[in-house]
Amino acid sequence: MNIELNVLDRQYNMYKNDYDKAVLEVLESGYYIMGPRLECFESHYSKYLNIKYCVGLNSGLDALVLAIRALDLSEGDEIIVPANTYIATVLGITENGAKPVFVEPNEYYNIDPNKIEAYITEKTKAILVVHLYGQTCEMDKIIEISKKHHLYLLEDCAQSHGAKYKGKMTGTFGDIGCFSFYPTKNLGAFGDAGAIVTNNIDLYNKIKMLRNYGSNKKYYFEYEGINSRLDEVQAALLDIKLSHLDELTSDRKKIANRYLDEIKNDNIILPLVQVNCEHVWHLFVIRTKERNKFQQYLLDNGIKTQIHYPIPPHLSKCYEGLDYKKGDFPITEKYSNDIISLPLYNFMTDDEISYVVEIVNKYKG
Repeated sequence: MNIELNVLDRQYNMYKNDYDKAVLEVLESGYYIMGPRLECFESHYSKYLNIKYCVGLNSGLDALVLAIRALDLSEGDEIIVPANTYIATVLGITENGAKPVFVEPNEYYNIDPNKIEAYITEKTKAILVVHLYGQTCEMDKIIEISKKHHLYLLEDCAQSHGAKYKGKMTGTFGDIGCFSFYPTKNLGAFGDAGAIVTNNIDLYNKIKMLRNYGSNKKYYFEYEGINSRLDEVQAALLDIKLSHLDELTSDRKKIANRYLDEIKNDNIILPLVQVNCEHVWHLFVIRTKERNKFQQYLLDNGIKTQIHYPIPPHLSKCYEGLDYKKGDFPITEKYSNDIISLPLYNFMTDDEISYVVEIVNKYKG
């Protein structure tokens, strides 16, 4: 049996008629940018999250860039960020001239709130948390720290659509929540797409202008903005998928629970679920020694995997100028050497799940 890491067309085929109808309606409308489908999706997504405002954008990276830009941070301002995140989180900081200050993760792969305060200086202006792999950070402690030190709180929710901490959705804890709707995300578009959410009317209005060249009225520009608009086709498709998101999330949980219950191999470290967190399983990340050997073993048995992520940002070539070196963040570096993601996608069959479990359990190390 051959198992892909991710299969997207099963979602499309499940709701094909609705998707096709939505696209055709947009095409026939003649209205393709900044129209009623965008407004509809923004309204529905803000209601889903129970937050006041949503701004559709071109990508998750643009959401991060514009979120930080909207706060008017100056060059050299410091933003605390997890050391083991995807590079886009850090790019959102450096694109604005700010400095990323890395903090190690805890056993749940999210930023360790007990280590944050040690990195706060007079230059610190914000904390940017990342709800990695589909599980929320421990938000109570982080909110307490941000309030104590008068810091902005930003959330990178690219992997946590629908995830909850104590019943509250990610993206709704801080000043701004940033979402990616890249096709592989739990709420994925059929191309690049993203959004910002907030309860702050001033930030909402500013980000709406920043996404449209800095303009609120055609040819009148209040800010140096960019072109980052979620188009009508993607908005319409996302609106369809949003209506099925809870169903899709339940399906992912079913697969993850089978892995958690049935994978029994002393060579494998399974992911932990934190108390008060509702995991949505964007990725199912395990750890093992001799990770490359394990990956090749799975591939030899027809199972494709991926490493999220092999090189942490502080060791990436593009950030050599930050003067970090190997060994500065040993937990992050240990994870980057050991982690590997098993196949997990909507509408995996029971036979496919069973095959992955069988092959993983047979691994001898």
